[in-house]
Amino acid sequence: MSIHSEKEKKIKVLLDFFANCEDLDDAIAANFPWPDPALYIDPDECRRLVDEAPKDKAVLGMVWACHFQDFCAAFGMQTALMNMVSCPELVHYVNDKIMEFYLKALAIFLDATKGKVHAILIGDDLGSQLDLMISPKLVEEFVIPGAKQLIDLAHSYGVKVIYHSCGSIVKAIPLLIDAGVDIIHPIQALAKGMQPENLKEKFEGKISFCGGVDTQDLLPNGTPEQVQAAVRHLRELFPTGLIISPSHEAIQCDVPPANIKAMFDEVQKIYG
Repeated sequence: MSIHSEKEKKIKVLLDFFANCEDLDDAIAANFPWPDPALYIDPDECRRLVDEAPKDKAVLGMVWACHFQDFCAAFGMQTALMNMVSCPELVHYVNDKIMEFYLKALAIFLDATKGKVHAILIGDDLGSQLDLMISPKLVEEFVIPGAKQLIDLAHSYGVKVIYHSCGSIVKAIPLLIDAGVDIIHPIQALAKGMQPENLKEKFEGKISFCGGVDTQDLLPNGTPEQVQAAVRHLRELFPTGLIISPSHEAIQCDVPPANIKAMFDEVQKIYG
């Protein structure tokens, strides 16, 4: 289930709100009306939706919590990236306010569904096709602390954390491991450095991975037999700890149904 729809209604208000702020005093003086998630999240509705999940399946909740993407939106992407270097205290102020929202939102959800949810999905898109969008040093300063707060909160309820980021994030994976992430999603298969063989060599035994079935070329353009072969290859590389899924957060509309079926059928096979 997802509880971020109400937050999305607020994003147009936040969009570029701090674009003209030059320092921390400007940001404080702007007096942005930070929302209270308690006004938008109904604990009873959270419980109702979780209770609808099949009893024989793991239950995954999605509290998106994309604080990096949000503070980039708050300044405008280019301004945000410049401010991270030229005026970091300004970015930290906005990021901290965003984190207050997400931490309270997650706590409401976890309290409402205590003992019923096995994992949550959080994340931020940090990677391009070729590399991280910002340096590992900036990831460590501006992304990891907030992620760790969310991870620690989830772990305090006995809930695992799947961290999502599209793109080439291989340089950030050690930071995410140190922050306590349990599973990396989605292994964008054609992004530089995200080849499953490379991930296995670097991180085997340190973290689990979710994804790897290429959705940029293979799923839309390949044959069912090629999709099945790719799944078998992934299962050979990661005999345990890997959830096979597309190398994206969703199956795109250009993927033939036959390839979707081939992927699901092969995933569920028990190999001798």
